[in-house]
Amino acid sequence: MATQPDLGRLLLEAQRALAAELSFALEERGYPDLRPGHAAVFLHIDRRSGSRLSDLAARARVTKQSMMLTVDELESRGYLKRAPDRDDARAKLVRLTTRGRAAAAECRRAVQAVETRARRQLGDRAYAQLRDGLVELGAEEE
Repeated sequence: MATQPDLGRLLLEAQRALAAELSFALEERGYPDLRPGHAAVFLHIDRRSGSRLSDLAARARVTKQSMMLTVDELESRGYLKRAPDRDDARAKLVRLTTRGRAAAAECRRAVQAVETRARRQLGDRAYAQLRDGLVELGAEEE
């Protein structure tokens, strides 16, 4: 008798399927150079004033080093720029360029489309239970 896959495996497979769907949606929207990991910037950056790298990393729950690599990549592609922080001369703000604002909007729409499809596939109740369970599992211990 085959053993059931463990929870970690199931979550990884679901994440990969959703990431592939998001990649496809971004490509269809005219952004073939973006990948799901870039959403960590686009979904967490302050669209008006920009964000410090450390704040982006904290919001996305990734390391500063990881966020710096992602920001560097997006900056080299023209989606972001770094600017001095008026409140702290030692810090830089990561800001969206015009191209970045358009990409961020499409990224938000693509994420919403993936979530809408998942809700339709699972049904409202199962979708809400899944979200609640994932929030509970991902909550930091105090």
